[in-house]
Amino acid sequence: MTVWHPTDDGHADLANHDSYVNGTPHNTFQRLRNEDPMAWCDWSEGKGFWSVTRHADILELNRNHQRLSSAQGIRMEDQTHEEYMARRTFQETDPPEHTRTRMLVAKAFSKPMMALYEEQIRELCVGILDQALGQGEFDATHQIARQLPMRMLGRIAGLPEEDLDWLVDKGDALMANTDSDFTSHVVDKMDTEAYRFMPFRSPAGADLFDYAAQMMERKRAAGDTSGVLHLITQPDAQGNVISDTEFRNFFCLLVAAGNDTTRYSIAAALHALANQPGLMQQLKAVQGEAAWEGVADEFIRWASPATHFRRTATEDFEYHGKKVKAGDKVLLWFISGNRDERAFDRPFTVDLNRGVNRHLSFGQGGAHACLGMWLARLELRVLLQELIKRVDRIEQTGEHAFLRSNFVCGIKRLPVRMHLI
Repeated sequence: MTVWHPTDDGHADLANHDSYVNGTPHNTFQRLRNEDPMAWCDWSEGKGFWSVTRHADILELNRNHQRLSSAQGIRMEDQTHEEYMARRTFQETDPPEHTRTRMLVAKAFSKPMMALYEEQIRELCVGILDQALGQGEFDATHQIARQLPMRMLGRIAGLPEEDLDWLVDKGDALMANTDSDFTSHVVDKMDTEAYRFMPFRSPAGADLFDYAAQMMERKRAAGDTSGVLHLITQPDAQGNVISDTEFRNFFCLLVAAGNDTTRYSIAAALHALANQPGLMQQLKAVQGEAAWEGVADEFIRWASPATHFRRTATEDFEYHGKKVKAGDKVLLWFISGNRDERAFDRPFTVDLNRGVNRHLSFGQGGAHACLGMWLARLELRVLLQELIKRVDRIEQTGEHAFLRSNFVCGIKRLPVRMHLI
């Protein structure tokens, strides 16, 4: 049941979602890091792309938004300019436009602001664990990992508790639009042309658009200015406001990405605790705030929920002897960088005493570093602290299952029995 030893043959098709159903094809990424760190990959569904797989290269290229732009999309797929404009969020823009939008909400997601939520998170964790641990055997992804970020989403965005399950289901249909367990409109298995102006080419985007418009209308009528959604609608320093389309796309991003990445970090942590001997006892010995922050970072490195982000070259340049042309797609494989032996000692082992951990899971070092990274760290840390108060060991009782996705790495099912202290 462990995934410490990848099983791909070293030549997986990185664009094919089926290459990820048994876990990330790490043997392929390792081969590329060693033999061809700037590798050209053909793609049967669209234009080919360059794959950047080494940690240091990803850090370097991710900093250079002038050369490698986000303003033509951040996923592998090709888009027309019309589709891009209809679907883009501030993730798919470059500075200074990106910076202006980011500044509207950056303070709300800062480390000091997130620290104010710690007691609320702890209270939620206690309730979630009370409910899950009373069931004996259960799916840890659904009963634990999904619950915490979903409920915190409601607190931060000011959304009604009774809407959260529906919202997260719709967010799953967007982010996991390649997996039939989450959507009936699997993007590479059917014609999604009718939804090409929706986020992720998914009809769930239309449902979320309608919800966002109605919810904000109710908030305005009630004079409700709580939550981060109010902040994003305020004028920037130049007096500009985001359009209705940009707001709806931001809402979809908040619901989908804000939930998925933390969920799958938690699921990966629980899977590791169940399968790496001695890890639970190592976790129980952690002392001090700095050490706990290191624990969260190590589990997030291990999980690497954001598999890649795409950039587009704005000019011709040469890298590792390869000639990249303006307009070429360049994929930064964060999940490969997080297993790079050049950057991490024993990268295929969870080491809670790793110390300095420059993982790439939040796109750190670039203009698009994840706004939610402090919240993700805090949620994971508090959940683990509450878990070890009650649980002696975690037993995996059946096969886990991974998302069918080249964009999000996640354990979607994790059957466990938790043995209490």
